[in-house]
Amino acid sequence: MIAEVLVLLGALLTLLAGVGVLRFGDALARMHAVTKASTLGVVLVVVGAALALDNPNDITSLLLAGALQLLTSPVSGNLLSRTTYLAEGIPNDIDAVDELAERRRRGQA
Repeated sequence: MIAEVLVLLGALLTLLAGVGVLRFGDALARMHAVTKASTLGVVLVVVGAALALDNPNDITSLLLAGALQLLTSPVSGNLLSRTTYLAEGIPNDIDAVDELAERRRRGQA
């Protein structure tokens, strides 16, 4: 029962990540939705599937896949968002103080 609930919650979070990609306006917000919600969603699905399986080899494979997802998705999202921020012609709306823009004006970025 717990495994099915975790898989369902993970699938819902992954669906919400897809909706966030479609609904958010700028590229940085879209990448935030993908990296945060889908990472947690995939990890929940993997943990739920690992709880439902009996073979230790399958469980370790799933846990390795979840660990790799947890390690690589936020890092790649950070690198892509920084590249998007620094790219010319891609609109990004920053509501807070933009310290990186100040450093770029001074030539330190």
